[in-house]
Amino acid sequence: MTFSKQTSLLHSKHKTDPHNGAVSVPIQHASTFDQKDIDDFGDYDYARSGNPTREALEDIIADLENGTHGFAFASGMAAISTTFMLLSAGDHLVITDDVYGGTFRLTTKVLTRQGIEHTFVDMTKPEEVAQAIQPNTKMIFMETPSNPTMKITPIKEIVKLAKEHGCLTVLDNTFMTPVLQRPLDLGVDVVVHSATKFISGHSDVVAGLAIVKDADLAAEIKFLQNSFGAILGPQDCWLVMRGLKTLHTRMEASSRSAARLAAWFLEQPEVEHVYYPGLKEHPGFDINNEQSEGAGAVLSFRLKDKEAVRKVVKAVEIPVFAVSLGAVETILSYPPTMSHAAMSDAERDARGISDGLLRLSVGLEKTEDLMEDFARAFEKIRLEEAQK
Repeated sequence: MTFSKQTSLLHSKHKTDPHNGAVSVPIQHASTFDQKDIDDFGDYDYARSGNPTREALEDIIADLENGTHGFAFASGMAAISTTFMLLSAGDHLVITDDVYGGTFRLTTKVLTRQGIEHTFVDMTKPEEVAQAIQPNTKMIFMETPSNPTMKITPIKEIVKLAKEHGCLTVLDNTFMTPVLQRPLDLGVDVVVHSATKFISGHSDVVAGLAIVKDADLAAEIKFLQNSFGAILGPQDCWLVMRGLKTLHTRMEASSRSAARLAAWFLEQPEVEHVYYPGLKEHPGFDINNEQSEGAGAVLSFRLKDKEAVRKVVKAVEIPVFAVSLGAVETILSYPPTMSHAAMSDAERDARGISDGLLRLSVGLEKTEDLMEDFARAFEKIRLEEAQK
């Protein structure tokens, strides 16, 4: 019987221990495994190459993304870095221009050392992607919704272009998770996640995931995972699996709250613009509805300037002001000095990441409490302005 994603999160093939019935995956800390013969090894030999706890997580995430092979890494950037190592010197990468700051840093500061060329492009415009493709282009990297301006890439159109030119496609699905968006079903070759975020969901683990459908591609990534060794440890694998059990419920609740907050922010005079794909006026609204099952739980909003941001950050009480997102608690972030600090001022400005931009990852608090908290912060700004 085929279950919904909601049910599958709780009833995977790893829901009980076959040896004793325990309703939890065992945490296997062993670094090496006893072999019975010099020529005939068992399923595991050394933990970098394979671990039962990690394998359980990799099986579960592969199933959730409708893939065949999953890979667990020590961080989201470890997953992305290993995936980029499918490229070789002389290859060319086409990458979305408003990519996450860590991916931007890796692309501009590390891949260039390896002789891998790149072109940043507005992925919302397939014609610009087509113009950027060169004879040596081997990969197209997408992130949709983008971080932090929530731009929507038409996945099917980019995949079509990639297939016409023999390019691999990679998509960072961190914001949406397999609950809301399954890129492999749309033809993407590799899906990556920072599992630190919504998939784990509790601000207590750093992890990354990659998922594929193609067996040959899976073998290449498996080779790279084993060669680089940036694997996720068994304790952290268990934490990610624990978080996955509530992923569907958390995403539904947080997304509902984010949609209400986005509409509410639109009504606040201090807010100049709201970035959220669930708003009908948001560019890409229709495309997002076609390729995803929701708008997610992350939004951004722009205030007048950096000073207004400073006042709001100091005034709010509920959100954690921190790097990261996707947790049970609401997290407020300032992209210019946090997620996108690797970009220069000019590069951020070109991508719409202004000094007045704040990103909000909505947690599980009561929506009305969050509204009241921000309302008090905005009122404080009004009073200070009136006193000038």
